[in-house]
Amino acid sequence: MGRSVRISRRRWLSALPLFPALRVLPGQQNPTFSADVKVVNLFATVRDKQGQVIRDLTKDDFSLLEDRRPQLIKYFSQESDLPLTLGLLVDVSGSQRRLIPDERSASFQFFDQVLREDLDRAFVIQFQGQVELLHDLTSSRDDLQRALRLLDSPDPRQGYGGPRGYGGGGRIGMRGGTALYDAVLLASDELMKKQEGRKALVILTDGVDTASMVSLEEGVESAQRADTLVYSVLFEDPDAYGGGFGRGGFGAVDGRGVLDDISHQTGGRLLAVSKKRTLEQVFDSIEEELRSMYSLGYTPDRAGRDSAYHKIRLTTKEKGLVVQTRDGYYAT
Repeated sequence: MGRSVRISRRRWLSALPLFPALRVLPGQQNPTFSADVKVVNLFATVRDKQGQVIRDLTKDDFSLLEDRRPQLIKYFSQESDLPLTLGLLVDVSGSQRRLIPDERSASFQFFDQVLREDLDRAFVIQFQGQVELLHDLTSSRDDLQRALRLLDSPDPRQGYGGPRGYGGGGRIGMRGGTALYDAVLLASDELMKKQEGRKALVILTDGVDTASMVSLEEGVESAQRADTLVYSVLFEDPDAYGGGFGRGGFGAVDGRGVLDDISHQTGGRLLAVSKKRTLEQVFDSIEEELRSMYSLGYTPDRAGRDSAYHKIRLTTKEKGLVVQTRDGYYAT
């Protein structure tokens, strides 16, 4: 299957039934970096000190370093008409159970605003102790709406982290909890890596992972190798972890820090739902970024056959502006 992350083949194959619809669709190809022609593409958002998006910069306003070496930006556009592939990953574990109705309605509105008919496509994944693809890539808003109606959560009477056997709807899982990192890896490896153009995952979760077979680092690496931005939406139920379970009682997990790490390393952003910012407003911010990105491309001056991770630093010559983009890439 062309896997590059560190997970045993036996354990990986055991997870395959969770994604019965995954396949290479007609006309799709895997985008890879060639040893002969190596072009690194970046999508970047620029903001001022007040957080406002800056849309009128030119190629000459940017400076680019790879592994601390200056690089020449050869390709540049202020607005990209490239197709957008969007993946929505929704945490439906017990801690998120009461938030699902809000997530469902806001997500459909988000799809309706962002996706351009017959050009962009999206898929929907839900995750708890197992990962389930609710709908494969589609440009149909009706299909996406039907997928969002399928969002569900485990019976709260089963408790958190309890054993789970074969679930309904073709799901397979042997445990409860939350498999956030597995969801990122599977979405990146099995769906995003096959696509071209702009690619972004939007994750709705509190950031607490208790059940993944892979590590945070492996999840991040899979998104980086798939050239996929990750927007993390921190959406918490303040009463979900009563009785000592969760961040205070389950290893003191810092969900916000985890989500910030995933987003920062992939060029996305962490946004939190709060009393002052609704989920709809968070989605509006993500939509604004997706519509306001600069597209840049360059050929590394030391292109070779290595498979190392190369650090990227993209800045503006004007002081006070903040550039949001991925911090590196894997050559192969």
